[in-house]
Amino acid sequence: MTTSNAERVPGRPSAEHVPIEELARRQGVKPLRSADDLACPGLFESDQELDEFLADLYASRRAGMS
Repeated sequence: MTTSNAERVPGRPSAEHVPIEELARRQGVKPLRSADDLACPGLFESDQELDEFLADLYASRRAGMS
């Protein structure tokens, strides 16, 4: 009897499984020290550009609620 990927036993790693810690090590990812590490100053050129982005984001979220 063979199984497909969808029929794998939960909790049992597959041959291609790589633990998240190993993936992070390979990619040089470091833990965040604080939420400030996510900040990206200068991402938006102006307050107007930020306002337009947020308006679009909120509109797209509300569209999914209908």
